Amino acid sequence: MDKIRVGIVDDHALVREGLRLILEREPDIEVIGEAADAAGAFAIATGRKPHVLVVDLTLGETDGVTLLHDLTVRYPRIRLVTVTMHEHEETVRQAFLAGAAGYVVKGAPSADLIAAVRAVARNQHYVHPKVAAVVVVDSLRWLRQADRLTPREIEVLRLLTAGHTAAETGRALGISANTVRRHIANVTDKAGVHGRVALTRYALEHHLVRDET
Repeated sequence: MDKIRVGIVDDHALVREGLRLILEREPDIEVIGEAADAAGAFAIATGRKPHVLVVDLTLGETDGVTLLHDLTVRYPRIRLVTVTMHEHEETVRQAFLAGAAGYVVKGAPSADLIAAVRAVARNQHYVHPKVAAVVVVDSLRWLRQADRLTPREIEVLRLLTAGHTAAETGRALGISANTVRRHIANVTDKAGVHGRVALTRYALEHHLVRDET
């Protein structure tokens, strides 16, 4: 079986070294690169083709949530694990909406990080117990909101997540582009997320579209 190829992104060399030592003890994991900032993260993603990137949310001047989002857009097949000291519910929420598949709190046992890497490499999610309650509450809220979408809103959402513009969606459904935009605004309000990437993830989580990757 091929090893899980992992890249580490953290602006502290000692932290990167510690994460590498933890991960490289495992026979099924290979650390293929380290980076201290966003530019380095993209270099690993482009040149080393990792299966998983372990990303800190605090990277000096780089906003970690923005980095997660940008990596998700450019490299949707790379799975992202956040390792951070932040436990605030809004930070957890934003990390997952931006594309994180795993969330591990710094100070957790090394076994938790290893479990997270293995889980996301299997196309699963991993949530550290300290922040699990936030995810459960949000999931219940999202399920209730998904039930409130009208059939037309679901049609618009499916076409949007397939990459169609408002004009193309309108032509496909026989409605105006302005009407499409109103439907998108309604979906955004009900879902509580913004942007095509977040709406796509919302649609996938609620089984409104199929994951073709």
